[in-house]
Amino acid sequence: MLCKLPLALCFLLGTALIFPSYAQDTQQDYLSAHNQARAAVNVGPLTWDDKVAAYAQNYASQRISDCNLVHSGGPYGENLAWSSADLSGTDAVKMWVDEKAYYDYNSNSCAQGQQCGHYTQVVWRDSARVGCAKVTCNSGGTFIGCNYDPPGNFIGQRPF
Repeated sequence: MLCKLPLALCFLLGTALIFPSYAQDTQQDYLSAHNQARAAVNVGPLTWDDKVAAYAQNYASQRISDCNLVHSGGPYGENLAWSSADLSGTDAVKMWVDEKAYYDYNSNSCAQGQQCGHYTQVVWRDSARVGCAKVTCNSGGTFIGCNYDPPGNFIGQRPF
């Protein structure tokens, strides 16, 4: 059964859509998914950064026991995803990019009651490097985190 709430809320509430478990978790998979969204708004591509990826992996490893969507509070921008099923990296990025529907560039805000900050971080013009990690939770679900350097989502600034 498909969740009838906005996709981001489905994930947050643990009623995630079931995605096919095709392995789409390579560095290039994450980069391609991010950079397609960035190209759509004429923002330069991100590059993979091993230091940022190591940070993402370290934090994801800390979430294995509970897979709570709690931000790390670290020095990077951060997008997190969780699914009760196997979630690919490209599907996590797609989930974040799908928030574009709720972002209003003119008002630089999200539609009332919606999230769009994951999308704006993906396309943040000043972010240049990304690193992502995926772990299987003790509960059997999937936790994915991507970190961005430099971070984005500064109040009062547009992403692009």
